[in-house]
Amino acid sequence: MLNIGCHLSSSDGFMSMSYAAFSIGGNTFQFFLRNPKSGKSIELKKEDIDSFIEFSKKNNFSQIVAHSPYTINLCSSRPNVREFSLKMLSSDIKKMESIPGNIYNLHPGSHTGLGISRAIDFISDSLGKVLSRDCKNTCIVLETMAGKGSEVGSTFDELSDIIKGSGSSPNLGVCFDTCHMFDAGFDFNKLDGILEEFDKKIGIERLKLIHLNDSKNPMGSKKDRHEKIGKGFIDISVFRKIMNHSYLKNLPFILETPNDLIGYAEEILNLKEMIQ
Repeated sequence: MLNIGCHLSSSDGFMSMSYAAFSIGGNTFQFFLRNPKSGKSIELKKEDIDSFIEFSKKNNFSQIVAHSPYTINLCSSRPNVREFSLKMLSSDIKKMESIPGNIYNLHPGSHTGLGISRAIDFISDSLGKVLSRDCKNTCIVLETMAGKGSEVGSTFDELSDIIKGSGSSPNLGVCFDTCHMFDAGFDFNKLDGILEEFDKKIGIERLKLIHLNDSKNPMGSKKDRHEKIGKGFIDISVFRKIMNHSYLKNLPFILETPNDLIGYAEEILNLKEMIQ
């Protein structure tokens, strides 16, 4: 069974997102727990969560995904930003614990001049605290990044160092973003090789989520600009391989392409037709 959905607005609550996902042929979705730019938290209502849990069971929903706000930066060169980011992350995970068994997607951060090594130390330290103290049922996943500017997490080595440095918790995994990885220089025509490298350096069991996005820019551009599936520089055959690969096909797939609901419905239908 294909587990697929898209990013949805959380302003109307979980049931609204559930109905929206179901209406476009999806059985999962991604949302922001906070305003992505200001960091202001949304309220989670118990009755809404309870209704969602019941609906998701009846309709075979996969794991849902909360995306961290862009204001979280655990490796900023500014101590006050790192402290504020840790508080936001801790608060978000405590909220996600009320929806057990689901995923929290995190951008590792941007070192803003500190350098990769110090940045990894800061990220690892913060994650270690949250994973040991707050995180029992939620899987935090580190998203693969495009490598623009001072971003951390565009290589498997960097992600591996973060995971090891934070204590290698079983509740810490990785999200492949196809646009980001393509822009970082990963050649998806060599998908098996990418997965073998990931398994060697991190462990295939830590791959928990796929952000399925095409790219507006050529491979290795380090730009991070998403495009609709089949409209960008990633060959459509790559998506067919990903959707049918034995290591990947049962993971949740989240679309973050520039679409409205009608566009997402068409995209999901097209992707389902790729399943062999």
